[in-house]
Amino acid sequence: MSPSIIRTALFVPASRPERIPKALAVGADAVIVDLEDAVQESLKVEARAHLDGFLTANPEARLLVRINAPEHAGHGADIELCGRHAGVIGVLLPKVESAAQVARVAACGKPVWPIIESAAGLLALAEIARAEGVERLSFGALDLGLDLGLSSGSAAAERMLDQARYALLLHSRTAGLAAPLDSVFPAIEDRDGLARTTRDARDMGFDGLLCIHPKQVEVVHRALLPAEEELAWARRVMRAASSGEGVFVVDGQMVDAPVLGRAQRLLQRAGESPA
Repeated sequence: MSPSIIRTALFVPASRPERIPKALAVGADAVIVDLEDAVQESLKVEARAHLDGFLTANPEARLLVRINAPEHAGHGADIELCGRHAGVIGVLLPKVESAAQVARVAACGKPVWPIIESAAGLLALAEIARAEGVERLSFGALDLGLDLGLSSGSAAAERMLDQARYALLLHSRTAGLAAPLDSVFPAIEDRDGLARTTRDARDMGFDGLLCIHPKQVEVVHRALLPAEEELAWARRVMRAASSGEGVFVVDGQMVDAPVLGRAQRLLQRAGESPA
């Protein structure tokens, strides 16, 4: 799984181990087994044991794990579990607020995906993004909105959250990380709303979304695809680029390095070779 091609990362609760194989078969680019929010407190130890058993019985499986937050009593045991299994190819660290918290997780030898969910996390984003072991960033819109006192779902709240998105994109780029993933879309049955949100995330520079239900995966993948007219333009640009000229004209528009880069990116999003 290349860190540059994550359109969808699908959560599945560790307390329901029978759902893990189903999640792996849905077609999401990554599956995240959740030990945190999706598992009630009384089932935390049992959920960890379920995940341990699944990974032992299925050594070929490859998945990510969202562990419990740094202040949680099970945080250390979660890290230890992830470090023991080759099938864990990344760790999502929720409610992260410092590079030191990232370092503790990265010590298990797995790539870390910090999830920004508080004002303190946003303030520390520069150091978090540059911490050793970080692969990509994401954020939790609901938790962050609650911490900031936003009115969830309002246009005003989205304007504020867009500033958080900008910060994630900026620090991902300057730290040399993979493009970030947008927060979950909680309205599972609102396919049109999910598609609009996905297109916005795409146009803001995000790779894709965290997903909470299998039926969201296809919607996100489809919404991330460039329009056919965009792809046709990109193909014309790449054909013209084969001449070897540094600057040339396609459809009456000058094409230089930034325009060529956009064409290549569009083709990559569609799964086509830009060569």
